[in-house]
Order: sequence, then C-alpha cells, then structure tokens
Amino acid sequence: MEEFGKSLIVMGFFLALIGAIFIAVSRMPGGLPVGRLPGDIYIKRDNFVFYFPITTSILLSVIFSLVLYLFSRR
Repeated sequence: MEEFGKSLIVMGFFLALIGAIFIAVSRMPGGLPVGRLPGDIYIKRDNFVFYFPITTSILLSVIFSLVLYLFSRR
C-alpha cells in the first residue's frame, strides 16, 4: 500500500508539472495551438456554436499513452 501511495504522489507531481508547462506555454506569444489544430471541428452560426477538438483529443491521447507506457516500463 505504501508503494501505491508513493506512485500517486509522483504521478500527481508530474501532472502538476505538465499543467504548469501548459499554462506557461499558453501565455507565450504564439503559444501552442492546442485546441486550434487543423482537424478540430468548429461551426459557428447565428445563435449556435459547436466545437469538437478531435485532432487535439487524438494528439493528447497519444502523448498520455506514451507517458503511461514509459511509467509502466519502470
């Protein structure tokens, strides 16, 4: 049970670090276009806005899968 607790602390630290990086990069001029990638669906009508970030979702899924794969190898 102690190992599980340590693993949760380490993963929490890395999630906080990734969040801080996203915040810092989004404040930079130009920043990452996460949420505005080609392939993200954005439809705007008179009283209706539909946004579906399909490309962003796939990219984040691949990144998180690679990170989890690297953690599992350890």
